[in-house]
Amino acid sequence: MQNLWNDADFQRSVQEQCSTPEIQAELAELVYASRLLGRESSLVMHGGGNTSVKCELVDMVGNRAEVLLIKGSGVDLSRVTARDYTPLRLGPLRKLVELFTHNDTISEESLQRFSTKEFKHLLVLNMFSLTDHMAEKRLTPSIETLLHAFLPHRFILHTHSFALLTLSNQPDGVRLCSETLGESFGSVPYIKPGLGLARSAAGVYEANMDIKGLVLQKHGLVTFGSTAQEAYSRMIDAVTLLEQRIAVAGRKSFTPVSLPTSIASVEVAAPVIRGACVDEKAPGTREYYQFILDFRTSADILDFVNSADLLRTSQKGAMTPDFIIRTKNKPLVLSAPDAGDIPSFKATVHEAVQRYRQEYTEYFNTQQQASGMAVAMLDALPRVVLVPGLGLFGLGKTAESAAVNADIATCTASAFLDAESLGTFETITDREAFEIEYWDMEQAKVNKVHHDVFAGKVVTVTGGASGIGLATAKAFRQRGAELVILDLSREALDRAVEELGGNVLALTCDVTSRADIRLAFDAICRKFGGVDILVSNVGVAIQGRIGEVSDELLRKSFDINFFSHQSIAQAAVKIMKLQGTGGVLLFNVSKQAVNPGPDFGPYGLAKAATLFLVRQYALDHGRDGIRSNGINADRIRTGLLTEEMIKTRSAARGLSESEYMAGNLLQLEVTAEDVAEAFVHLALETRTTGSITTVDGGNIAAALR
Repeated sequence: MQNLWNDADFQRSVQEQCSTPEIQAELAELVYASRLLGRESSLVMHGGGNTSVKCELVDMVGNRAEVLLIKGSGVDLSRVTARDYTPLRLGPLRKLVELFTHNDTISEESLQRFSTKEFKHLLVLNMFSLTDHMAEKRLTPSIETLLHAFLPHRFILHTHSFALLTLSNQPDGVRLCSETLGESFGSVPYIKPGLGLARSAAGVYEANMDIKGLVLQKHGLVTFGSTAQEAYSRMIDAVTLLEQRIAVAGRKSFTPVSLPTSIASVEVAAPVIRGACVDEKAPGTREYYQFILDFRTSADILDFVNSADLLRTSQKGAMTPDFIIRTKNKPLVLSAPDAGDIPSFKATVHEAVQRYRQEYTEYFNTQQQASGMAVAMLDALPRVVLVPGLGLFGLGKTAESAAVNADIATCTASAFLDAESLGTFETITDREAFEIEYWDMEQAKVNKVHHDVFAGKVVTVTGGASGIGLATAKAFRQRGAELVILDLSREALDRAVEELGGNVLALTCDVTSRADIRLAFDAICRKFGGVDILVSNVGVAIQGRIGEVSDELLRKSFDINFFSHQSIAQAAVKIMKLQGTGGVLLFNVSKQAVNPGPDFGPYGLAKAATLFLVRQYALDHGRDGIRSNGINADRIRTGLLTEEMIKTRSAARGLSESEYMAGNLLQLEVTAEDVAEAFVHLALETRTTGSITTVDGGNIAAALR
């Protein structure tokens, strides 16, 4: 592993972190070293690992004290700042060292029973009040705080190095690590993080104070030093030795499984898997808690998932306990999807998910009884799915959490291949895994995230780069949805993504082109695993006297204002049926469908057909749990209803422009945001289909009933 320390970069980083006088130079050093660790996914991933420094600080009333500054729980090391470290008084914590490390009457079992409540209370009591807003942030200290406090070193770094785990997660892991790292690293047997691990680590150090670090068996690697650079260099040097030991063993060939002649595409397999991995919100409701899927494949991943021994090796457990709270201890393994028999693949996926649920429930019941922990079972669904012939999927309540799980699974696949090439992978027991998975200190990392009403839902909006489409995308984003916006202009899409705050799948798509639509939905399935809500919004206000309009212009209007809605709805329904979890079709119709205006026939006729399209989808696909509803809006300032068009239409009706825009019973102009909120409302109405909602401020002539 390359040592990335650069003195010039280090100086710039320290100056940046020390731009405010209350940030200590030692902490700025630690931030630089921590970010270097965070850049290496084989060392730490997504909030994993922790780092600390011991220094003197002045509190809010001017008292000076020695403190431990430790990374807040769940903070990503690659983006850590000085504000992400929580200060704790070292004096009281060190008294625990004497109490617990030099008292043989306190058993390991007693240490393990040291409750989370007591642990949190201890840390809160010893938080150090600073003179700036660091005191206001109050991040929860790392669960490894006591380990850092019990060791005397100034700088301490802790990673979950995959190279270390590859060697330590073996039946003879202690020997392998000792032979590779020599006497400069102490060995600590696996103990759940907390007081017991801290006492054990301190004891190993006291037995040999010349060591440079600690191997936490089946858990991670710790290095320390008098400077951040020394601790960092020791980490990189140790990992390099471990990587060299793995390279010497080489990668053995794994017997491949027999695969179908033709493997189904990701675009077909993903919706099937996504539809199987759901929980119904209440029996018989057809409303589900859903996951976003993140697909990965590579040479290593395919070697892993195509192994004839996959079922045995993949069920051995997680590489490190730190991953269990995110990915669960074991993945779901499926059979390869035969492109020639998707119905059979769908049936086997549902059977496999049901088996996974049953086995997880049995695991929970057995381990809860054995541990005596008073906890309620989490959902019994997988967070990683392995598919021979394709690759793997990470599952999460958001695209971000799905990507985290996919990242972990990707690195785990390579590490498993190395571990099985080196010997035999062996991790912690089910009992130990359960104690981590259901330990509320660990659960706090993932449960602190609030999920809104559309979490786990994929919403696709056509014409999403401006006007009603963009307003609708914003409304769904604000409520937790994963967004796809389709539009013709790449430039407009880029502006919209920036306005939406990023993390949006923005695709150029001509909705009158079946080929474009197919490519768009393929990309959606590859990115998120499927689609749940379609807002078919595109329209063009084509005018003309109906007795004089050309066939060409009328067909153009129908292509855009009717057939595009049909084409994109068909594509969405195909995916929704693969998922089998229902779905929502929402159409932007128009009041013109029921209350036509003069010289507006080409637009109104197509929109009238779209109104009946809404109802036909409701009629034909209600049995699939797919709801179809529409919005009849009127006089919305968008790219469709331009300032020039407002002038023309108001003149046609003999009104001023302001009178025209507020020409309704409420005498209020209706905005794109009003229409967006109506789309959201219809998406939430689980017992409504075939409905047309008017958003026009009140126009009796346009009222349907």
